Amino acid sequence: MILDSLENSGKYTSIHPRFKQAFDYLNDNDLLAMPFGKIELDGTNLIIIVADQECKTSDEAKMETHNKYIDIQIPLSASETMGWIAGNKLKLPTAPYNQEKDVAFFADKASNFLIVQPFEFAIFFPEDGHQPGIGVGNHKKIIVKVLL
Repeated sequence: MILDSLENSGKYTSIHPRFKQAFDYLNDNDLLAMPFGKIELDGTNLIIIVADQECKTSDEAKMETHNKYIDIQIPLSASETMGWIAGNKLKLPTAPYNQEKDVAFFADKASNFLIVQPFEFAIFFPEDGHQPGIGVGNHKKIIVKVLL
């Protein structure tokens, strides 16, 4: 898991070959003006989702993991709390892994919480259990899906 500001995103482009394209796109566009929806930058290899996030309490937000994609999550219009736990600590699946949607959900609780400010990003790798969307109200956010 990584937490940083978009202005520092250039430091992370060597982690994965698709990170440079993703961060270049994010830094070259007016993110607040982007319409809601999905943008395929490189087919299903690199997807940007502009979402209207309905926030939940920490009890309502779901703990999740992904096997095929790395998530880069960026709140835009308000801060968002995101829970984290090491994936190998997850013991309480609530449903089998959904291969089509690349997601597994768990009843486990986060061991740490991050308050991610607008235009900061959190990167969650497959080994990171993460619980996004904790907060109050709705806000605009971007989720980047990077195929491993």
